[in-house]
Amino acid sequence: MSGQQAIADAREAAPRVVILAVRNGEMKNYNYLVVEPETLEAVIVDPAWEIDTIEAAIAAERATLRGILVTHSHRDHIDLARPLAEKYDCPIWMSKTEIGVSGFSARQLAAIESQPWTVGKLLIEPLFTPGHTRGSTCYLVGDNLFTGDVLFSEGCGICADTEAAHAMFASLERIKNRVGPQTRIFPGHSYGQQPGRTMAQLLQENIYLQFSDKESFAAFRLRRGQDKARLFNFS
Repeated sequence: MSGQQAIADAREAAPRVVILAVRNGEMKNYNYLVVEPETLEAVIVDPAWEIDTIEAAIAAERATLRGILVTHSHRDHIDLARPLAEKYDCPIWMSKTEIGVSGFSARQLAAIESQPWTVGKLLIEPLFTPGHTRGSTCYLVGDNLFTGDVLFSEGCGICADTEAAHAMFASLERIKNRVGPQTRIFPGHSYGQQPGRTMAQLLQENIYLQFSDKESFAAFRLRRGQDKARLFNFS
């Protein structure tokens, strides 16, 4: 089968998304097992903290894990990448930029850029979305976007400075221009809303998607008075 035919076939696949809420003390993350329903081939996004929970989901879905998608290299998004890659003999995909700035390494690590690829009948399209980190990447699989710490239902990720905030604004604009209104958004964390809300809902409700220029966006994201207790209040 040609590469073009594989991509065409993959576009027809409607993956199933299994939402896994995992914890490490007070920190709560979402991992996502993405399963192609015909072949049961699967990838997992940002695996962390609870390996038993992940393996139970793989078993319940009767899935074969074919790869690990990493949005960025913060510990709560890569904690289980190496052990799962070793056990299931599958690649870890991370942006070339993020690998360079993070120093993360693993035998199965594979650098990606902007080119889509297929895992069985799953078509995976990376969207380079710096801002939270210099190499942050979202992944579009079917009509589902996995956003890590770039875009939450309620807001967006932390930006270290004005340059990062400007990059985040451009990344959110890239997402807005790429995905459709019915695309479901699956972030790495929740601050009130459950994962899987549509882009149409976020466009109406998420204040960080309302700005028209990078300067006003940066001024709001970096505004004073955001102590740690309110950092993810987003109001």
